[in-house]
Amino acid sequence: MLGILLIYFIGKKFYELAGTYKKKQLAYAILGVVSYYIGTFFGGLTIAIGSDLMGSTPIEEMNEYALGIMALPFGLLACWIVYQMLKRTWRKATYVGDLGTLDDEFVSEQ
Repeated sequence: MLGILLIYFIGKKFYELAGTYKKKQLAYAILGVVSYYIGTFFGGLTIAIGSDLMGSTPIEEMNEYALGIMALPFGLLACWIVYQMLKRTWRKATYVGDLGTLDDEFVSEQ
């Protein structure tokens, strides 16, 4: 149940960000959820392999629920990185577009 809420709020934040910059909202909401799952997958894989290499607990004997909880921050971090990259890229594109408009107005006034 908590996983569904987490996915909802991740999708909602990406949906709102895309709406702010007039992008395809549903596609970027899905991108946010996919980035969370990719980050969680690679985080879990890293934890499992690291634990196996250190001789602590073999992958076959690890508790899947505990592994999922330990991988959760990796998914959130991946989601946050993608969100910040999109936000920075779109903000720069908007800023450059605004400068071009201001420059055109300045040239036409003179």
